[in-house]
Amino acid sequence: MLFNTLANRNKRLKNISTCALIVGMTLAGQSVADDRFKDVAITSTQLTESTYMFVGAGGNIGVSVGTDGLLIIDDQFAPLADKITASLNMLQAGMPKYIVNTHYHGDHTGGNAHFGEKGTIVAHHNVLKRLSSDSKTPSSALPVITFSDHISIHFNQDTLDVFHLGPGHTDGDSVVRWEKANVIHMGDLFFKDRFPYVDLDGGGSVMGYRDNVAAVIAKIDDNVQIIPGHGDLANKSDLLKFKHMLDDSINWMKAHKDQGHSLQDIKKMGLPEQYKTWSWAFINEDKWIDTLYKDL
Repeated sequence: MLFNTLANRNKRLKNISTCALIVGMTLAGQSVADDRFKDVAITSTQLTESTYMFVGAGGNIGVSVGTDGLLIIDDQFAPLADKITASLNMLQAGMPKYIVNTHYHGDHTGGNAHFGEKGTIVAHHNVLKRLSSDSKTPSSALPVITFSDHISIHFNQDTLDVFHLGPGHTDGDSVVRWEKANVIHMGDLFFKDRFPYVDLDGGGSVMGYRDNVAAVIAKIDDNVQIIPGHGDLANKSDLLKFKHMLDDSINWMKAHKDQGHSLQDIKKMGLPEQYKTWSWAFINEDKWIDTLYKDL
């Protein structure tokens, strides 16, 4: 009897220690995540009387502010939600009424759970499909309104056209255009002066990406202000420069494949010299060549 009592006590102590270890590891992991973003500042650039661009860590945020309230396009990483809220409240008090997701990636949707508690999330059907496939995604982080090709949001004396052009960066990309303000948010269909990330596992397509960029160029004029998914505020010339890089990359890879060159040989030759500076931390020259080779 004494032996059983001692055994049960030791088992309880072991379970308590295990739980304490798990909690400690979880808190430590959270601390590391918070430390990663503790020095991130959210900077604001005013584009028109009622539109802004926020830059922090992750995808750039588009903001509409006015008599109807606040609307944001993308919301970066979860640990930045309070900082984003504080920056929004410097423009106007309150929480966003609408949150538009340009696609499903966490550096653009990480704040969904926070902002979705009070606001309505809008996205393409496939964003809901991909976010809801992860059992860890809370219900407040899921899009409430979804669409197939196009939806219009009439807000702050302007119309925001939210449209899907087919697979490109992912299979659920949205581009958002303010009709009156002449501002367009490209999401990750535009990495300014950088090689793009084409998420082939997420339904992306190199050719679709290039064609979608071309379709956007056909819709805009020379006075447009373009919010890229990543990078500085841009204009039509910047987007044309980006498309030329895509065209040249595709043609370059197709020529090598037609000549029967292996991936290893293509990497040894490298991309044309004028695109060497387009490499960056996430998509360097090697990864861009991998993407082109695999998808083409």
